[in-house]
Amino acid sequence: MAIQPVALVTGSSSGIGAAIASRLASDGYRVFGGSRRGESPAGTEALALDVCSDDSVRACVGAVIERTGRIDVLVNNAGQLIAGAIEELTLEQARSQFETNFFGVARTVLAVLPHMREARSGKIVTLSSLAGLVPVPFWGYYNASKFAVEGFCETLRAEVQPFGIAVAMVEPGAIGTSLFAQPRGAKMDAYTPWRDRALQTMKNFETKAPSPDVVARAVAGIIAKAHPPLRTLVTTEAHAFTTMRRLLPGGLFESLVRFGFALDR
Repeated sequence: MAIQPVALVTGSSSGIGAAIASRLASDGYRVFGGSRRGESPAGTEALALDVCSDDSVRACVGAVIERTGRIDVLVNNAGQLIAGAIEELTLEQARSQFETNFFGVARTVLAVLPHMREARSGKIVTLSSLAGLVPVPFWGYYNASKFAVEGFCETLRAEVQPFGIAVAMVEPGAIGTSLFAQPRGAKMDAYTPWRDRALQTMKNFETKAPSPDVVARAVAGIIAKAHPPLRTLVTTEAHAFTTMRRLLPGGLFESLVRFGFALDR
């Protein structure tokens, strides 16, 4: 009799995390959804999880191991966005951004790795962002946290491959979630025209964006592969912007970004 594979999805209470948890459950995984509210979609098992807390992460991973004896897949999805000009945001807000988006990923990976190493198998899939490859104006610390995730996961992939552990990332463009509604920094009048136009541009992307199901399909596809690629781009703009950045001269690409976000008006 085949053993049911086990997946842990962080930030599973809504949005992309809920879509991923539901998709993996429908694919036959025993899914544990971790969130601060201790909520997860129907068909999954909910656990309390705050990725900013060492104790919470250890307790969550420990609960999965206690109930199943294994973790085959970790999906790092929990994240937050604090938008605004870099000068408008405090270092405390910057630390909060990194604590969730970067250290939350590292903390959960460190809790799961010993079990995957012992099993000599496992997959770690992390939700990065197009903003981890092409920074969005007025998302400075969010961009930086996702750039950090990119470097962390690429390094981790090389280090754990000898143990049969696969590491991969998903870089979505705009997805129809509530991410962009997160609080901003204290507004400074000096930045108002450019900030407001740039953030409105991102809101416009969101209104036309696909549902979180497209990311869930991508994650399911990655997990199904024996040797998944390091990076998987999701959405048309993710492919378009990364291609333009790769092919165009730096100055021309920067001009296009400034034009697209109305920064020269």
